[in-house]
Amino acid sequence: MLLQKEQHRKRRHNKIRTKIQGTLKKPRLSVSRSNSAIYAQLVDDTKGEVLVSFSSMKMKKSKGIESSREVGLELAKLAKGKKISTCVFDRGGYLYHGRVKALAEGAREGGLQF
Repeated sequence: MLLQKEQHRKRRHNKIRTKIQGTLKKPRLSVSRSNSAIYAQLVDDTKGEVLVSFSSMKMKKSKGIESSREVGLELAKLAKGKKISTCVFDRGGYLYHGRVKALAEGAREGGLQF
């Protein structure tokens, strides 16, 4: 059952990735999550490099919706330091719900536009 759920998520993610691509001016905000942490990074797909990244592992409190929102805020703060104001959101095949939604809203509160 778990393997099948992961295969469906990867299929959704591949479908999303055919439609969106990050550039230097408008990078892709990629989200990945596990049971214990959530990770976010701004990626320039033309060069294949990560511009900014942040995860809940770097924080004391690393679980839940509140920490996901804080990850989004911190990522937006780091992006502003690199003069990035817009991005394309890549939810990674996950539903736009819960921790993924909280991260996106935190990034918007921090000043990122997508």
